[in-house]
Amino acid sequence: MDLHFSNAQRAEVLTQALPYIRRYNGEIVVVKYGGNAMINEQLKQQVMEDIVLLHLIGIKIVLVHGGGPEINDLMDKLGKKPEFVDGLRVTDRETVDIVQMVLAGKVNKTLVNLLEMKGGKAMGISGMDGCLIEATCKDPRLGYVGKITNINIAPVNDLLEKGYIPVISTIGCDKEGNAYNINGDTAAAYIAGALQAERLIMMTDIAGILRDKDDPTTLIPDITIAEAKQLYEEGVISGGMIPKVDCCIEAIKSGVKNVIIMDGRIPHSILMEILTDEGAGTMVMGERHE
Repeated sequence: MDLHFSNAQRAEVLTQALPYIRRYNGEIVVVKYGGNAMINEQLKQQVMEDIVLLHLIGIKIVLVHGGGPEINDLMDKLGKKPEFVDGLRVTDRETVDIVQMVLAGKVNKTLVNLLEMKGGKAMGISGMDGCLIEATCKDPRLGYVGKITNINIAPVNDLLEKGYIPVISTIGCDKEGNAYNINGDTAAAYIAGALQAERLIMMTDIAGILRDKDDPTTLIPDITIAEAKQLYEEGVISGGMIPKVDCCIEAIKSGVKNVIIMDGRIPHSILMEILTDEGAGTMVMGERHE
């Protein structure tokens, strides 16, 4: 597709974005980033550009990231076989060390570096810094997989006040100094709730919530919490989408205005969601307002 915009068309696009720029200026938007949008290098560059653009027009962006594929890669190299109980990864002491190295180290610093190179001002922290994510053992059979007990949001607010984009890796800790692997969607929901964010954007590998999971044209543009419960019962929200929607509901109940589940594989989906009428993906909200 050959897109040659005249200067007049570019100006038109910018003026159409103006009401959204005005609306979101100074507001907090949390972006949960992972999956394919993170593996594909070109997409990763675009996502970072989008985040810097939103940051530069005055939106307070908080980036919460995962890194599952990178963890698997390093485990492979170290000859460590993943184990699962009821579909959840068992995290022994050695595995949690690997998770900490990959998430709080390589992935986090790579994203910070990219944001800086694109003209942003970013600072990477893990959930262990400032005891941001306090956790306890979720299930003894899973080892060091954490359940969040408390969020100490002050370090994130400090960074936002100083004009940084906080980049957060989802490692938690307890009072005894143990590190825990925390589900990225859950961490993003709790962090967005603690920040009373205007919006939480969950970047995934699917278009959003689909009435027919094999047909992207059946995208449901928006649902309330009550409608989501109905869709669970009908089996429309099933499999891996259940914990994602649970996280959306958790975020809204703790004070986030609305949550978007969107396809992170579509270039500039974040900009489409925040700066256009169309939006992208499925919006989950508390209730409908006429």
